[in-house]
Amino acid sequence: MIASERHQQDMNQHDRTEQDRPEQVEHQDRTAERLLGALGRVLRSEQIVADPAVMSGLAHDDAEWAPWQLPVAVVRVESTADVQAVVQVAIEHRAPVVPRGSGTGLSGGANAITGAIVIDLSKMTKIKMIDPVERFAVVQPGVINDDLRAACAEHGLWYPPDPASSPWSSIGGNVATNAGGVCCVKYGVTGDYVLGLEIVTGRGEVARIGKRTAKGVAGYDLTSLLVGSEGTLGIVTEITLRLRWQRPAEHTVVGYFDSITDAGVAVTKIAEAGLTPSALELVDRQCLEAVDAWKNMGLSADADVILLARCDAPDDAGAVEAAGVAAAFDAGGATWSAATDDQEEGDALFAARRLAYPALERLGPVLTEDICLPLRQVPAMLARIQQIAVDHETTIANIAHVGDGNLHPLLITPIGDEPARVRAQAAFADIIAGCLELGGTVTGEHGVGVLKLNGLASELSPVVQRMQADVKAALDPYRILNPGKAIAPVDNPEGDT
Repeated sequence: MIASERHQQDMNQHDRTEQDRPEQVEHQDRTAERLLGALGRVLRSEQIVADPAVMSGLAHDDAEWAPWQLPVAVVRVESTADVQAVVQVAIEHRAPVVPRGSGTGLSGGANAITGAIVIDLSKMTKIKMIDPVERFAVVQPGVINDDLRAACAEHGLWYPPDPASSPWSSIGGNVATNAGGVCCVKYGVTGDYVLGLEIVTGRGEVARIGKRTAKGVAGYDLTSLLVGSEGTLGIVTEITLRLRWQRPAEHTVVGYFDSITDAGVAVTKIAEAGLTPSALELVDRQCLEAVDAWKNMGLSADADVILLARCDAPDDAGAVEAAGVAAAFDAGGATWSAATDDQEEGDALFAARRLAYPALERLGPVLTEDICLPLRQVPAMLARIQQIAVDHETTIANIAHVGDGNLHPLLITPIGDEPARVRAQAAFADIIAGCLELGGTVTGEHGVGVLKLNGLASELSPVVQRMQADVKAALDPYRILNPGKAIAPVDNPEGDT
């Protein structure tokens, strides 16, 4: 409901703006008519959505306050051939194309712009192959993360990357932002598991990049370049993913803390002890209370902050590792800690972590940060976030993949409170500035999208920004692939070919 109100307000503003420019609107209408006609020649009519009421729900992701406009059309592609045909039409008409998965992104990376075609990949859901000998899977981009995990489990295999949105987020979207997740502290992020890709290029060609072998260094690593590029360098239509054998049963460790900075200190104690849990998550009281109000789980009664860890070392080593994590919690100032090997109990605790974001959304619009810092700077950054909340009179809740320094401050505003929104956006900017001062990066897994463009400009030198723009111009010569996202705008006249 909250998101719908926001998007309706944006649509109303868009309509008012267009009414003020009748000549421009008339030109856009003629262009849109030609574009729709061309799409109709390469796709079935039922694959093309041009109804504004329907498109409004498909023209953006879940990023709060990220700008978007209605596209000319949303096309529901079903194959690589469909994607290629749409890109070729876009090249002919110089129309932007915006790829979209399940729409769970939090940076505006899937947000449409005027004149664009949104390529909806959510119907491309085939798991084409799971090879238990070579341990890889071949999937289409619309496959949901948890569905792939379940299919792999039938073969005794495991796909580790697990963003908190894993029940809803698509593998293609995970690839677009190089998503991480709860267990990435030990097992790595999406890019660590992508062996190869099939893509439709900015020239409208189909290319296969990467490999299916355990090793391979032939040529530039284009696969790694495409992972995390947010659809700005090519549209992914198939992914080959490395798999692991199923891991041993996990031990879960929970620690209660009176302050968020104490919890941050405990994280550094774990690192100092040489321990690498398979998950290490932070959830503060505001998140716990929101989850309790929604699901009545009773987690907020005894702690202002909790740390949740999991240890999956085999046999007795798992219990020893869990005991070491609990000791580190205590050394960091935990008021209570405990370890359990009860999988159901541990799953319930981590379910609360995954529910934190949707629980907070029930309270009002949530602007989500995604900063990542060196572990030794985590306590200092958590303290800064608390002070920024006070300075800007903004409610900021905190969840974090704290084991690898990836913090997700959640800035919450009352519905319809414009001054609160302005204060929250100022707090958002101060958090980014503070993160950079402490040697961090503006995004760990959500991507730059449109929300982090200013932060990106502050983080990267002009030389590096130019290098990225040159790569973009080379692979997207017609400037149609998700323009205005992920990197600074390209200014390269040679690209106008």
